Amino acid sequence: MEEKKFEGKSKIVVNIENIHCGDCALNIERSVEHVPGVLSAEVSYVLSAATVYYDPHRVEVDRIKKAITKPGYAVRETLAEKTKAFWREMRPFIFMAASGVTLALSWILGWMKFGPSYLPTGFAIASLVLGGYPIVKSAIKALLIPDLNVDTLVSIAAIAATSVGAYQEAATVIFIMLLGEFLEHLTVGKTRKAIASLIQLSPKTAWVRREDKEVQVPIEKVKTKEVVIVKPGERVPVDGKIISGCGSINQSMLTGESIPVEKGVGDRVYCGTINESGSCEIEATQVAEDTKLAQIKRLILEAQAEKSPTQRVMDRFARYFIPAILLIALATFLVTGDPIRAITILIVACPCALVLGTPTAVVAAIGNAARQGILIKGGAYLEQMGRLKTLLMDKTGTLTEGRPKVVEMTTFDRLDEKELLYWAAIAEKRSEHPLARAVTKKAEELGFNIPHPDSFEDFRGKGVRAKWDSKTIIVGASDMVKDEGIEIPESTKRLLESKEAEGMTSLLVTLDRLLLGVISIADTLREGAKDAINKIREQGVSEIWMLTGDSELVADRIGKQLGIRYEAKLLPEEKVMRVKEWKKQGQTVAMVGDGVNDAPALAAADIGIAMGAVGTDVAIETADIALMSDELKKIPTVIRLSRKALRVIHENLVFALVFNTVLVILSAQGWVSMILGAVMHQASSLLVILSSMRLLTKGR
Repeated sequence: MEEKKFEGKSKIVVNIENIHCGDCALNIERSVEHVPGVLSAEVSYVLSAATVYYDPHRVEVDRIKKAITKPGYAVRETLAEKTKAFWREMRPFIFMAASGVTLALSWILGWMKFGPSYLPTGFAIASLVLGGYPIVKSAIKALLIPDLNVDTLVSIAAIAATSVGAYQEAATVIFIMLLGEFLEHLTVGKTRKAIASLIQLSPKTAWVRREDKEVQVPIEKVKTKEVVIVKPGERVPVDGKIISGCGSINQSMLTGESIPVEKGVGDRVYCGTINESGSCEIEATQVAEDTKLAQIKRLILEAQAEKSPTQRVMDRFARYFIPAILLIALATFLVTGDPIRAITILIVACPCALVLGTPTAVVAAIGNAARQGILIKGGAYLEQMGRLKTLLMDKTGTLTEGRPKVVEMTTFDRLDEKELLYWAAIAEKRSEHPLARAVTKKAEELGFNIPHPDSFEDFRGKGVRAKWDSKTIIVGASDMVKDEGIEIPESTKRLLESKEAEGMTSLLVTLDRLLLGVISIADTLREGAKDAINKIREQGVSEIWMLTGDSELVADRIGKQLGIRYEAKLLPEEKVMRVKEWKKQGQTVAMVGDGVNDAPALAAADIGIAMGAVGTDVAIETADIALMSDELKKIPTVIRLSRKALRVIHENLVFALVFNTVLVILSAQGWVSMILGAVMHQASSLLVILSSMRLLTKGR
């Protein structure tokens, strides 16, 4: 059980052992919501967990647990409770098996006409009692809440069938219901295991350096600031910073990146990732439940427990559906005088498939997304993303790399580009300016060994002047070169103007008052940005805009490269205004940013999408959807998955409604028997679950 406290309220997540169907989850939910002091309760059948918000001054946790166990469900925490829960979990199977064996004997003896004539009836009654006990017990407990559930309908149907002497038919219906629930439980269990495998990545032990010795300790015993040793092939047990060694780190379980990332001293690593090569020592910064993996695990579970708008509507619909079915069955009996028709209506009309259609699809889609390094905070955002029409994107750090880069070099008097860069790098070596770092980084990429200048002067906002080996080097804007009395040819001025028109910043490089050339620097597009934009369009997103605080020239260059429209020179509050303007047009709007500078705009949009969230706590906490890596291709992936999830939800609901309606009509006409009705009812629930499980596959 997990408990959290907020201002004025608390939250607990309680694991529940024997939830057998979506209607069970609704029973628990209603039972808990009847407790004074409970603010809201959401029970997930797929996760077998209840998320309860309550006022700690008005109600205690034990009272909430009693409300969960009141309808006949179990909460396990201690070893004794786990043992009891195991047998409670096995009890439905035992009752089903006993009911099945006695029912089989009843039919076999009846066909073979073996023994006394009352023997088949006796075994049928035994099967009815054994199988009907848990169902009637659940129905009675639901009435005590008070509430009506699927077991109420089945109990009434079984009692009515028994009253007209249809013992074997009643026992068969009960057995089919129990068998269907068991198969349904197994099928949903596969979904649970698929999700559990995603979040059970943390190692159980860690190697820690203590008193100059390497000791293996349980993960819970590792402390912050301790040195943790990770050997090749091992999972990283903590979040931390590398202080020595290391090599390739596979981060796919957190970010979805397929290629391992090279890590060295000073780089951050995260719990659950795999050290594929090289040994390293890590200074632990977050341990146990404070790690990024633990944070992501909590978010996944909370997201899957949170109900989507469609699911809330269906749950409300189900509350009125059962009383309506009772009235329809009663009306059928009064009109036709045939109790079998009325009983069959009670059997076929249970809303299990309707209740399961949305939550199973939402859980499967969120689990699939998490495996690909995409955190979707809940079903509401999944559904909204499925309806997306307008996508607004930040430029710096989202569509572009977010740092200046040397993109062009123009030399004069047949000078080699490498020589131009060499002299510029010497002058810029001591500068901390972003443009200077772009120059020195380019030189490092080419393998230059850049010497330190003998002297260095920084003319803030203009450029630098340095001396090395008795030579004077100037790197800067045209104004600085003019101030030094160096003449700039007209052709060079035109070159600077053309580069400026393309949104680039140009640096003039001189050596002993001789103009060597021009280095043009710009923020560059992310790899795959153009392809990602094209794939987003393929998903039917009609409006894609870039919102940036950068200049018109820079925005125009990036916009043309990507083929999208833009708005430039926007302050953060102006981005928020643009988002609100788009929303007023009635379109579902998503905003993509880095989760820090764009937080107001992300919050204002229908869906806020943060990129590169694995390294940013703010991004994970504030965004509705967090892309754990900086890969733009994940945006069309999440749009495609959300659209597919929405389609599956609609298919499930339409199928469940049409299927139930047709069966009720056929039952009222007397064309469906009780046994066939039970089979068809359980088949509809299983088909809905299997339909949702399609969303667990990664896809193209």
